Amino acid sequence: MKTIKGPALFLAQFAGDEAPFNSWDAITKWAADCGYKGVQVPSWDGRLFDVMKAAGSQDYCDDFLGTARANGVEVTELSTHLQGQLVAVHPAYDTAFDGFAAPEVRGNPQARQEWAVEQVKYAISASSRMGIGAHATFSGALAWPYIYPWPQRPAGLVETAFDELAARWRPILDHAEEMGVDVCYEIHPGEDLHDGATFEMFLERVDNHPRCNMLYDPSHYVLQCLDYLDNIDIYRDRIRMFHVKDAEFNPTGRQGVYGGYQPWVDRAGRFRSLGDGQVDFGAVFSKMAANDFDGWAVVEWECCLKHPEDGAREGAQFVSDHIIRVTERAFDDFADGGTDEAANRKMLGID
Repeated sequence: MKTIKGPALFLAQFAGDEAPFNSWDAITKWAADCGYKGVQVPSWDGRLFDVMKAAGSQDYCDDFLGTARANGVEVTELSTHLQGQLVAVHPAYDTAFDGFAAPEVRGNPQARQEWAVEQVKYAISASSRMGIGAHATFSGALAWPYIYPWPQRPAGLVETAFDELAARWRPILDHAEEMGVDVCYEIHPGEDLHDGATFEMFLERVDNHPRCNMLYDPSHYVLQCLDYLDNIDIYRDRIRMFHVKDAEFNPTGRQGVYGGYQPWVDRAGRFRSLGDGQVDFGAVFSKMAANDFDGWAVVEWECCLKHPEDGAREGAQFVSDHIIRVTERAFDDFADGGTDEAANRKMLGID
């Protein structure tokens, strides 16, 4: 068995225009001071990272990694959540998602999609240059507006959507294979890949591509009332990345999974800081250890109540307390009788 690495922190929710969150040097020092050993990098945030430069320059990547290490943290993975979202956008969401794209492609869905595909490929190439074997992203969505079948979905609608989604991602996955990098889709409501069934539909259409994998985040399963522990065992061979995020689901007579259009603080399902929600992380970390997951435990702070800096500091200690240093020996080795094949046959009564 292997011991999970960590704690690490996803920096997307912390990057900002004020120190220490506005530069790579400062934010990595801050993360280390909070107790983190690694950081996951939002590749779209130019205050921290230049993804195009990283894709083409080994010197840039070496300097980037060197700054992090000098400040006490490793780069665990790069993320293209925003760019991956733009690989597939239903027209109903064009305006809402346009802000994720570069200004020059906004208002032009085809140009925006081409830009997004290029961005994801840049990030995968940069990951390879930095010796990072897994990449975090979203799948995007074409079928999501039809998630609840009213009116009845016409025959073939979902199948056509997933055929197209797979066709858009296949060249990216093939590039990832060339680069030796796993593409880890965060299984997330709002994406076409939002649970195990939809992941399997996509996986089948990309011919079980070896680089098509999962980013496991139990918080999104709590809010769907999905068995987040069983999920680990079902997809143990495809889970290559781990977001440690907590959530709670407290349905009432007024609202449930869909949340009644309420703000986060008033929803039945809410994201919470680690330890404040309902995820059984003792069981999660035990299953990850038993299943030989050897990646990073990456805190993704999202909480409708607690200040992010408090959540970050508490999260580092929380993960440290939950990582299981796996054993190299069996607990009953002291009773080893030192038998061999002849002794085994004798014990079984076999001549």
